[in-house]
Amino acid sequence: GSSGSSGEHIVPSNQQQIVRVLRTPGNNLHEVETAQGQRFLVSMPSKYRKNIWIKRGDFLIVDPIEEGEKVKAEISFVLCKDHVRSLQKEGFWPEAFSEVAEKHNSGPSSG
Repeated sequence: GSSGSSGEHIVPSNQQQIVRVLRTPGNNLHEVETAQGQRFLVSMPSKYRKNIWIKRGDFLIVDPIEEGEKVKAEISFVLCKDHVRSLQKEGFWPEAFSEVAEKHNSGPSSG
């Protein structure tokens, strides 16, 4: 284990939102849904376009775009399972998404 750095510690700021990817219409745009059920498009910053793949069901932290009409936010961070887990642990995770995350991980249930 390497001491000193605890990896990237992710906490959404007051402006930022945690959203879930619904689909990818193209043009580096992604349709997302908030925990409140709002749907809008977010844009992928050019610095991410080469090295990050976003698929349906991924969770993102997004920065609001003030003047945005259709595209209301820009992707600030793509959350991996570890980030989701630590956000849940610290109480930053929206309750609406925790059910989704559990379904996502548990696989097919018998019953």
